[in-house]
Order: sequence, then C-alpha cells, then structure tokens
Amino acid sequence: MAKILIVDDERAIRNTLREILEYEDYEVEDVDNGIDGLALIQKQNFDLVLCDIKMNKMDGMEVLSEGLAIKPDLPFIMISGHGTIETAVEASKKGAYDFISKPPDLNRLLITVRNALERGNLVTETKVLKRRVSKVREILGNSPAISKIKDTIDRVAPTEARVLITGANGSGKELVARWLHEKSSRANGPIIEVNCAAIPSELIESELFGHEKGSFTSAVKQRIGKFEQANGGTLFLDEIGDMSHSAQAKVLRALQENKITRVGGEKEIEVNVRVVAATNKDLQKEIEMNNFRMDLYHRLSVILIHVPPLSDRKDDIPILAESFCNEICSEYGMPVKKFSDGAIDALKALPWTGNIRELRNMIERLIILSEKTITENDVRTFANPSGAEQPATATAAAWQNTQVNFDQFASFQEYKDQSEKDYIKYKLQKNNWNVSKTADDIDIQRSHLYSKIEKYGLKRSE
Repeated sequence: MAKILIVDDERAIRNTLREILEYEDYEVEDVDNGIDGLALIQKQNFDLVLCDIKMNKMDGMEVLSEGLAIKPDLPFIMISGHGTIETAVEASKKGAYDFISKPPDLNRLLITVRNALERGNLVTETKVLKRRVSKVREILGNSPAISKIKDTIDRVAPTEARVLITGANGSGKELVARWLHEKSSRANGPIIEVNCAAIPSELIESELFGHEKGSFTSAVKQRIGKFEQANGGTLFLDEIGDMSHSAQAKVLRALQENKITRVGGEKEIEVNVRVVAATNKDLQKEIEMNNFRMDLYHRLSVILIHVPPLSDRKDDIPILAESFCNEICSEYGMPVKKFSDGAIDALKALPWTGNIRELRNMIERLIILSEKTITENDVRTFANPSGAEQPATATAAAWQNTQVNFDQFASFQEYKDQSEKDYIKYKLQKNNWNVSKTADDIDIQRSHLYSKIEKYGLKRSE
C-alpha cells in the first residue's frame, strides 16, 4: 500500500484529499504546515507528497526544495488555488512531478497520483538494477596483505602501468582488476574481460583481435575483437598462463605497437588499451617449461600484485562473512541473519581451498538452511553436506596416522606405486580436486598428473 503525505494549511482541502485517497486504498498522513511536513519526510518513508504552495510558516516551494534535499527521489505534486503557468514552470524546475490547481479535478488527481507513484517505483527499480549490474564490490579485510593490495591499487591505478595479478582460483583477482579500472583515468571507458582458459586455442586470436568476413569457414561476418571493444578502457586478460604461443606473440606485438590486425585482415588498427592480466600459475615455471614467453611476461609484469589465499588471512573471515550475509539476505528479501562466536570460529577452522568463492557459497548455504542465528553446529553440519569428503585437516590427520603394512607388497615397485597413488590422492583431496593447483603443489605438469589419475583410477567421491 502506497503511503502519501498531504501538506496543506486548509483543513477542508486536507479532509477532502484524505477521503478521496483513502477510498482508493492509499495510506494517508496530513499536516497543516511545511515544517511539520519536512519533519515527517525525515522520519518516515513516503511514496508521494501532495503539497500546497501558499502556506503559513513555510512556503510550499521551500518545502519542495528541502524535501527533495532529504529524499531526492520522492515525487511531489504541487497544488494551489492561485495557479499560473509561471508557478507551474517554477515548480517543475525545482523538481516537482506535476502541478494541480484547486479545487482539484477528481479524475485528474487520481491519474496524476497513480502516474507519480509508478514513476517512483520505476526510479527505485532502476537504481537497484544499476547497483546489481555495475557495482564493484569492496575489497574487504584488514589483514596486512589486503591493506598492501589496497595501497598498491591507489598508487598504480592512476598510471598507465600494466599490472600482473597472481593468486589462486577464487581469491579475488578479478576484483583487484576492476578496482584498478575504477580508480584509473579510464573509469568512464569499458572494462572488457577475457578468460583465456575458457576459450579454445584455435579461437583465442579471433576473440582478442577480431576477424574479417570469410577469414575462416565459420566467419560469416566481420567480428570486432576484445582489444577494439576495450579501446579507451581496460582489457582484463584472466588466466593468461593458458594462452597459446601464437596468441602470446600477437598480444606482445599489440602491447609494443598499440596496433592490432584482425584475423584474415591486412589493415592495422590502432588501439588505446590498458592491459591488466591475471593468472593462478607460476609464470616463471611456465617460462622454464617453454609454455610462456619471457618477453611477454616482462611486458605484463610492470607491477606485480599477489592476492593471498583465504587460508593465509583467516582474520578477514568475520568481515567477509558478515558482508556476504547482508548481501545475500538482501537479494533473497529476508531478515539479515547473525553469526554466533562459535560459528565464526568454526568458519576460521575450515581449510578454504576454494578461497573467497567457496566462502560466499558456504554463507549462502548457511543462510538458506539455518535459523535466525547461524551456530557452530550449523557450520559443522552444512560445511560438507554430502558427507563424502573430509576437510583437508582431517585428511592430513588420517594421512599422518596411517600405519603401513609392508608385508602386503610383493615388490618394491608395487610399494612405490601404492605410495604414489596415496600421495596423489591426498594432495588432490587437500586441494579440493583442483588439478592445476595440485600439479603446481607437487611440481609436475598437469598432463602428467592427469595420466597418473587415469593410471591409478582415482575418482572424486560424489
């Protein structure tokens, strides 16, 4: 039910308007002067104000100006028995939705009220949608590592320096990239993201540089690449460690010359792009294994920012959990839930192999499945809903307590194979079956690890 405030010093007018609006099922408040009207606007949430222009104590135009200063999106309909075109124009300039002369025509009054309320609803919905689409999350946390990242962003963002962001999956590399863009002189331009790991190697060049019609079988029309789309803004190359060698060479040329050529084209196109890259790999190791170009690495890593895993900054978990809780409860339209001290301690005790992304998913699960207060028992119950996999800490304890029966092995090779199988299985469980991270952890190539998984028939428990 919409709530309407009537501000008019004539009792008869107030009573008439109240009867008409209450008959239409609106909730109505009325006062006889502008000072009391502004006090109510300050304290309560009204959807619409009907305000007289000529009043004692405070003029209606003053009420309009001060009311909009308090609630900028509050629709005002001005009413007056001395209405002129000049008065209506002045009211519109000051922000009034409409102007109605006294005595008001019933049909016009109701239509104007309905339209003003619909406009107010549209303004509110538009703001909510804009916040959901464009809002960049804050970088939350007070740990030394996060404070250092924030300070680095403040120093680096206003420059044109290229930045390489490193860190594990889900640790927040994309958020750092977005704040580098938001605090730069390019903030009014686009930020275009390319996930290099998600695009097949044969398509990455077309994705980045575009292609001309007919340049290959499925090129039925010209395509503008990400470099051109990001012109005047920022290009975020996520998981750049997975980019093919040929694409790396073209990216290097684009960075050196600020020019690109579309696939199948001959014309050089100038681009003005700031490149921010991110990876979860150790690019120094990738260079040693000839998987990544050293010259490209040095072009990208003018500034290095490392985002630590959540397990290295567990003191930030309370503020992150509270923020996610407020956000998710707001999205679901439910009262904000609270965490008990035991619940926070239980969250801190978890391994968080999935980092910030895993924490947000966990909080969403707890909000849905828990009561008003999230307890330690809730965290323990819903942290591992399948019950199939134990946390890494439990896995580690079980590993350390394992007693080996050497008599079961017929040969040294059989013992070595069993030990290797157990070791790889333990590492995969510890890293939540993240194969890339496990390969880095045990210092072997990812393809080699896949071969071992297939050899030993290792499967993630469902």
